[in-house]
Amino acid sequence: MTKIISLPALIDPHVHFRVPGGEYKEDWRTGTRAAAAGGVGTVFDMPNNTPSITTLELLLAKKKLIDAQLAEVGSQLKYQLYLGADKNRLPEIARCREWIIGVKMFMGASTGDLLVADEESQRLVSAECARLNLVLAVHAEEEALIEENKKLYHGKSGASIHSKIRNGRAAVEAVKKAIGYARDYGVKIYLLHISTAEEISLIRDAKKEGLQVYAEATPHHLFLDESAYQTLGTRAQMNPPLRSKEDRAALWEAINDGAIDAIGSDHAPHTLAEKDLPYGEAPSGVPGIETTLPLLLNAYNNDKITLEKIIELTSVNIQKIFGLPPNNDKISIDLDLIKIVKNENLNTKCQWSPFAGQTLRGWPNRLHLQKALLV
Repeated sequence: MTKIISLPALIDPHVHFRVPGGEYKEDWRTGTRAAAAGGVGTVFDMPNNTPSITTLELLLAKKKLIDAQLAEVGSQLKYQLYLGADKNRLPEIARCREWIIGVKMFMGASTGDLLVADEESQRLVSAECARLNLVLAVHAEEEALIEENKKLYHGKSGASIHSKIRNGRAAVEAVKKAIGYARDYGVKIYLLHISTAEEISLIRDAKKEGLQVYAEATPHHLFLDESAYQTLGTRAQMNPPLRSKEDRAALWEAINDGAIDAIGSDHAPHTLAEKDLPYGEAPSGVPGIETTLPLLLNAYNNDKITLEKIIELTSVNIQKIFGLPPNNDKISIDLDLIKIVKNENLNTKCQWSPFAGQTLRGWPNRLHLQKALLV
């Protein structure tokens, strides 16, 4: 039995397709196939590349590489690019305004070398984005607290330490600051990969205050918690890290009451050889663009979320927040199709998933995939 329906193609506002500099993990040839397999029609790509995308020249060079790769495979994938915030290159924000979907500010260090840790620079970036009416997407983790915790847990081993080093307090304190910048400058703040109940409480209060504060959740924070370290080890390592079951439950409550506005995959591929290194050497990040929609459809089939809410979180709200023009991109879904997530069947170049082995009900249907992947 099949139940075929049509949905708007997903807009994934948070991907890392690794071009330039990390093409061995992902590129736009493989990334576009992974997007199609996941029902994604538009992606917003992040700037923490090698080199980091912090100037107009670097941005246009990246765009040229992307366009060439998409043309090579005949892909119609729509995309937008972020500029990386760099306190030493603030004038570049205005230079790049017409070419970007927003500015990405790392308040805590993550993959790459983009970091704006001091408050004075964070304020300058916020004020400039407000002046230019640009969305400021924030990786909200307090770097000073992370560094303190690294000293506290120095010499400790095991991937679960990651959730202690980059603990909830580091996220909460950074979110407080980011909300303060929305209040002080009127900047539109898009809080990436929210992961704790306390952050959600702050976001609810900011929305009640009428601030332009929007929040994103990821599939890995919605469908995994700290217990995943037991089976996945460093394959479950990402920034911000996995949290408690209680935090995960709070995220679902926020999904359904509107405190969370969007879902982004934070598709951050690394090779298995890299991910299986010991903690302290393994990079943070997991792939996710292919499994976001199946995970959500499986949750729908388990009465955890409505189809209307899925559409809001993966399309309608993102268009509103970022001022995107409407499009008619549609995907065909088989709500009754049951498949096991298998690494060998994935289109991402890194070819693994933290959800491998899970049985999910609800996938883009075979006819859609056959057409979408013939690019």
